[in-house]
Amino acid sequence: MADHHKHGSMDIEVQEKTFAGFVTFATRTAIVIVVGLILLAIVNG
Repeated sequence: MADHHKHGSMDIEVQEKTFAGFVTFATRTAIVIVVGLILLAIVNG
């Protein structure tokens, strides 16, 4: 049978780093898209 561990005792360091990387990537991508749209609006007047 599977061992059941105490709730909250699992090591989630790798998952936290992955999620932090995803959030950073998504934030930077959103900023690049917004800046690109602003530049397009300025160029096309």
